[in-house]
Amino acid sequence: MIIVPIKDGESIDRALKKLKKKFDKIGIKKEIRQRQEFTKKSVIRREQMRKAIYVQHLRDAENE
Repeated sequence: MIIVPIKDGESIDRALKKLKKKFDKIGIKKEIRQRQEFTKKSVIRREQMRKAIYVQHLRDAENE
C-alpha cells in the first residue's frame, strides 16, 4: 500500500502529483500491465536479447 504524507494546508493536486510520482517510481503500472497476460520465458528472453543488441549497436556507433 502506498502512503502519501500530506502537510497541513497542502492542496489535493500536490498530493496527487506525489502519488503519481510514487506509482511511477515503484513501477506498479508496468507490473499491472505485465500481469494482464502471460508471456512465455522464451519470448521475454528474446526481447531482452533484442534490446541488448540494439543498445550495443548504439554504443558501437557512438564510439566510432
